[in-house]
Amino acid sequence: MKSFDKLTAALRRLPGVGPKQAERLALHLVRAPASESEALSAALREAKARVRSCAVCLDYTENETCRLCSDPGRDKSVICVVEQPPHVSALERSHGYTGLYHVLHGRLSPLAGLGPESLRTAELEARLKAGGVAEVVLATDPDTEGEATALFLAQLLKAYPVRVTRIAQGVPMGGHLDYLDEQTVSCALKARREFTAS
Repeated sequence: MKSFDKLTAALRRLPGVGPKQAERLALHLVRAPASESEALSAALREAKARVRSCAVCLDYTENETCRLCSDPGRDKSVICVVEQPPHVSALERSHGYTGLYHVLHGRLSPLAGLGPESLRTAELEARLKAGGVAEVVLATDPDTEGEATALFLAQLLKAYPVRVTRIAQGVPMGGHLDYLDEQTVSCALKARREFTAS
């Protein structure tokens, strides 16, 4: 079944899809009514044709600028730098941030051959040169590559008159100290802050 194998191989290239899951998805698509397969195909074609990067923050949108960059209520003096578009959604779900974003579309990963040239930093620097930005929040992942990316950005941003901050790391709400790894506890202790009773 050459066509089935081709479909399975195509599905395996999707992130997070292993061989068994790719086979299950392929079986579902083959068994599904033609209308379901055609709807999926049409949705994929439409998304490929319409979705593009926001001209300001590089998040995905169907317009010239995304809904957040177009929102006059957002704090334009703060830019939160994230690695990928899904990270914008994750931070927005917290309802704790009202500034703008900048999506790098990558991270430093020497083992994967990804260096500084793979990051969308030129656009970030252009935004800083335009003025009006007081703070840049580095919200890269708290792993080795994310830390390396944050350090690289902190060095790059020294050339600009902005406050550079890093998202806090440490003990999650509802977490128990005896279940946390040593690195998380260490980060929590280093990021401690003043605490007073209200």
